[in-house]
Amino acid sequence: MKLQTRILSLAVLSTLPLMAAAQDEATALDQVLVTATRTPIALQDSISPAQVIDRAEIERSQAPSLQDLLRGRAGINLNNSGGLGKQSSLFLRGTNSAHTLVLVDGVRINTGDLGLAMLQDLPLAQIERVEIVRGPQSSLYGADAIGGVIQIFTRRNAGQFAPHLQLGAGSNGLREASGGFGGSGERGWFGTDIAYQHTDGINACRGNPITFAGCGADEPDRDGYRNLSMSLRGGYALGDAWHVEGTALRAEGENHYDGYYNYSETLQQVLGGKVRYTPGARFNLTVSAGRADNESQNYNGSTWLGAAQTHRDTASVQADIGVAEGQLLSAGVDWSQDNLDGSSAGYGVDSRDNTGVFVQYQGRFGAHHLQANVRNDDNEQFGNHTTGSLGWGMELDGGFRLNASYGTAFKAPTFSDLYDPWSGVPTLDPETSRSANLGIAQQGDGWRWGLDVYETRIDDLITYDATIFMMSQVEKARIRGAELTGAITVAGVDISAQLSHTDPRNRTDGSAQFDNWLARRAQNTARLDIDRRFGDFRAGITANGAGKRYDDAANTVRLGGYGTVDLRLEYAISRDWSVLGRVSNLFDRDYETVAWYNQPGREYRLSVRYQPN
Repeated sequence: MKLQTRILSLAVLSTLPLMAAAQDEATALDQVLVTATRTPIALQDSISPAQVIDRAEIERSQAPSLQDLLRGRAGINLNNSGGLGKQSSLFLRGTNSAHTLVLVDGVRINTGDLGLAMLQDLPLAQIERVEIVRGPQSSLYGADAIGGVIQIFTRRNAGQFAPHLQLGAGSNGLREASGGFGGSGERGWFGTDIAYQHTDGINACRGNPITFAGCGADEPDRDGYRNLSMSLRGGYALGDAWHVEGTALRAEGENHYDGYYNYSETLQQVLGGKVRYTPGARFNLTVSAGRADNESQNYNGSTWLGAAQTHRDTASVQADIGVAEGQLLSAGVDWSQDNLDGSSAGYGVDSRDNTGVFVQYQGRFGAHHLQANVRNDDNEQFGNHTTGSLGWGMELDGGFRLNASYGTAFKAPTFSDLYDPWSGVPTLDPETSRSANLGIAQQGDGWRWGLDVYETRIDDLITYDATIFMMSQVEKARIRGAELTGAITVAGVDISAQLSHTDPRNRTDGSAQFDNWLARRAQNTARLDIDRRFGDFRAGITANGAGKRYDDAANTVRLGGYGTVDLRLEYAISRDWSVLGRVSNLFDRDYETVAWYNQPGREYRLSVRYQPN
C-alpha cells in the first residue's frame, strides 16, 4: 500500500509540469467564492486557500456521496465507519473533526452535542456547489472554524421551467432515485427536489466483544442505510432594491450498525431565510435567520435506548459599504443559540447562546490585495473571545500571485465534551489557535497551479484519551503542512491533481505522547481526476491515495496506507438523456480509515439521467 500511495503521489506530481506548459486548448473559468470573505469575490482573488466544486463537477464525478466527492482534496482527511451512510469525520488541515465549520446556505449545521456536521446524511442530489476555505476563519464566523469552513449550497434554478430526473442501482443492493423541477422569471426563481437512496450495506464492523475493540461486537451481517431527502427554495425581487429568498432542506434516514446501538432513525433539517437591501452600487444590507435540527432515535433491535436532539437557531445582520474604489468595509452581528431539547443524555447544561460582532476590510491597491478582520464573540458559558486575521496578496507578471496570511481562532467545548455521562469533563477550557499561511499560485488560459505551506499551533486541544476513557486536553499541538494543487485542459483532457502533506503532532513538553501524531490523520493524501469527452461519450478516472495513520493518540494502533481507483463512463443517448456507469475501488483494495471498521470492496453503479439542455 505504501508503494501504491507513492505511485499516486508521483502521478499527481507528474501532471503539474503540464499545467505550466500547456497554455492553449483550454478555457479559464471565472468562479465566484462567497465563503472566504462573506462577500462575492473571484476565486482567484481569495487570499485564503480555497476550492469550489460546482454542479457540473458533481455530476461528472458520479460520486455516490458527499464524502466521496471530498475525499483526497487539498487539506482534507476523511474517516468513515463502515461504508455508505455511516458516520464520517472530516479533518481539515490536521485539525479536529469539530474544527471545520459547515454551513448549508449560510446556516451553521455543526451539532451542539458533538460539534460535528453529519456529512453522511447530506445527499449530493440536493447540492448545487461546495466551497472549501482552508485555514482559520474565526475572525469572520466565530467558533468552530479553526481548520476552515465548508459551505454547501443547495440546488438553484435559472432559465425557463425545467424538470430533471435520475434513477440508479448498484452493488450491495443500492437503489437511488432523484428528481425535481424549477425555473426563474423576470423577478423570481423557485425549485424543489426529492431524492431517495437505499443500500443493503456491508458488514460495517469486525469488532471484538471480548476486548471491546471497535464496535465491541461480532455481528457479521449487512448494515443497511436509507435516506429520503426533500428541498424547497425560492427568491423574489420586490423591487430594484429589495430581494427576499428562502431555503429548506430535510433528510430522514434509517441506519443499521454493529454493537450496543445497532439501529437509528435520524433527521437533519436546515431552514434559512434572507432579506437583502441594495439601494446602490456601494451599499448592501443583508438580514438572515436560520435553524438547524439534528435528531436521532437509537435502538438495539426493537428496544429503544435513547435519543439525541440538537437545535441551533441563528440570526445575522451584515452591512457591506464601498468606502472607495476597490475598497469594501463589512460589519455585522451574528447570534446563535444551541439547545439539546429532548436529548436523553442528561447533560448538566443543555443550552447556551453566542453573540459575535465583526468588522472586515478588503482593499485593492494596484497589484496588492489586503484583507483584515477582527471579531469578538460573547459566549454565554465561556465569556468573551477576540480573534483576528490579516491577509495580503500580490499579483506578479506571468500570472503569478503571492499570498500570506495570519489568523487566530477558538472553539468552545461541546456539550458532549463537557457533560457526556461516560466521558465528559466539565472543567475543559476553550481551544485557541494561531495559524500562518504562505502561498504561491499561477494561472493562465485554462490552467492553474498553486502551492501553500502553513503552520497551526493549538493550545488546549480537546481529545479523547482511550487509556482513561475520558476527554482530555493536549496542552500544545503543532500542525505543519503543504498543499500542491493544479488543473488543466489539454488536448480535450481535463486533469485535476491535488497532493497534501500534514504533520500533526502533540508538542506538550513532558507528556508521554510528546511528538506523537494526532489520531486518525494520514500524513500524505493525493487525488488525481482525469476526464475526456469523445463525442457522445465521456470517460473518467479518479485515483485516491492516503498514507499510514494511527487510530489512537498513543500511536499503538497503526492503519496502513491505501490507494483506490474509480472508473466512470457516460453516454448521451440524446440531447436530454444519458446513461452513466461507475466502478468504485476497481482493484478491490482492502483497507480501513478507522480501526476495525470495514470499507466497501469493488462496487458497480448504473444510472440513467434526464436533464434538458
